[in-house]
Amino acid sequence: MERLVAYLDSIKARDPAPRSRLEILTYPGVWALAWHRVAHRLYKAELYFLARLVNHFSRAWTAIDIHPGATIGRNFFIDHGFVVIGETAQIGDNVTIYQCVTLGGTSPDNGVAGKRHPTILDGAIIGSGAQVLGPITVGAGSRIGANAVVTRDVPEGAVMVGIPARATMVEGGQKQPGFLAYGTPCSEMFDPQTQKVELLRCELETMRKRLDALIAEHEPKREDLRGRA
Repeated sequence: MERLVAYLDSIKARDPAPRSRLEILTYPGVWALAWHRVAHRLYKAELYFLARLVNHFSRAWTAIDIHPGATIGRNFFIDHGFVVIGETAQIGDNVTIYQCVTLGGTSPDNGVAGKRHPTILDGAIIGSGAQVLGPITVGAGSRIGANAVVTRDVPEGAVMVGIPARATMVEGGQKQPGFLAYGTPCSEMFDPQTQKVELLRCELETMRKRLDALIAEHEPKREDLRGRA
């Protein structure tokens, strides 16, 4: 019961909409995870048909398809539905995924199973409509923006946007403070209708900061050359 309460509180911290823990219990993502825990135990016991049966029931009820073989950590939150998570996906603790996300895999030509789906490390946020494909690693605390397509490893703390996804605003290795809803690199006043303008403004600001850093780096060398002259 304590773990359930802690889980519900972790969702409340990421979603201000529910007014009580009981309301959170109506979320499809909560039920999808609960049924996955059952299916995963059956899968580990090599009761594959029963595991698939539970998965089929859960998918029909919640519109969320989590393969019984996927490994999922604590406090995993799927906000809304239509999410697909593949067999060899590995998800850490405190990960948030929004609607219409796919953690998809590569299809080996020889039909041999293996690590085909992504690994999502602790605290990552994957925005709505994002596609994370292949046996890649999404670093801890990273953010995947809405509708991004990620096919390469994501550094810890990075913010990825676009097709194919690229880092923007935050350099890899720098963890962002606070929680970014939908994983988008936006200000608090962000308007989805002006997404392209907002991203361009953010990139321009990043380039300006890099230019200032380069100028500051080369300034001592200029002073040294002037002194020698």
